[in-house]
Amino acid sequence: MTSTQLAPPDAGTDRDAPAVHVRGLRKSYGGRAVLDGLDLEVRRGECFALLGPNGAGKTTTIEVLEGVRRRDAGSVLVLDEDPATAGRGWRGRIGVVSQGEGAAQALTVREALDHFAAYTATPRPTDELLAAVGLEEMASTRVGRLSGGQRRRLAVALGVQGNPELVFLDEPTTGMDPVARRQFWQLVRDLRAGGTTVLLTTHYLDEAAELADRVGVIAGGRLVEVAPPAELGAALRREATVRWREDGGWREVRTAAPAGVLRDLLAATPHDEVPGLTVTRPGLEDVYLALVGATPGGELR
Repeated sequence: MTSTQLAPPDAGTDRDAPAVHVRGLRKSYGGRAVLDGLDLEVRRGECFALLGPNGAGKTTTIEVLEGVRRRDAGSVLVLDEDPATAGRGWRGRIGVVSQGEGAAQALTVREALDHFAAYTATPRPTDELLAAVGLEEMASTRVGRLSGGQRRRLAVALGVQGNPELVFLDEPTTGMDPVARRQFWQLVRDLRAGGTTVLLTTHYLDEAAELADRVGVIAGGRLVEVAPPAELGAALRREATVRWREDGGWREVRTAAPAGVLRDLLAATPHDEVPGLTVTRPGLEDVYLALVGATPGGELR
């Protein structure tokens, strides 16, 4: 895939203000609270990933921010405007890549991009978009004949066609094969490098770790923690697990000071050999599961 930066125009807004500012967001369906006082802030120019199990409210949050779903309560500002009342000018400043496959199945890739360009005030050149999403060789192929990964790339091209300042990506790589996923990751990096703010939802922890400047975990209708991927669950990561074999069975100690445990084990073991000795700390998946209260057999992918 050609690595072409996609830089948004300067819309003259306050660049110090957050791209997304949410306080006390609430949304219920049939009496069940999906969002229960969610607070969220996304800085301009960053890639922010929302993580959470199915039904946690990730897509509902995105739809409220896009202005396609009404909230029950709370304050929401996206690019300094309330999505519930924002006009056409505001909508031209955001890009949306949803989970759907989209329309224009009978058009070629180039025809689809040319067609939807008429709906934006300042469309990017079609050739530039084709290069940016790696679809130059598929320009004459009908949309209905594209692979799943290629359709997702086309969806992104359409989502950024109007030079948006902020792009919403809702589970963008679901159904992609590993090669397509990594090509897509490069596209997101290019968007961010060009100054575009990216807000994505994902089930894939490796994707969040690879792309996001910060990660927010939703559980119980609220954002339970926000941090860079490497710092998420810092308190949980401080404790290590020391494991070894002794008297024909496994023993295990959890401690914030594994060095002392290791010294005692080595001092008490002949020849300084401790069978099966390992020292591990919680990884991103362990931290995520602890934060959402899930189990390894849950819905995490």
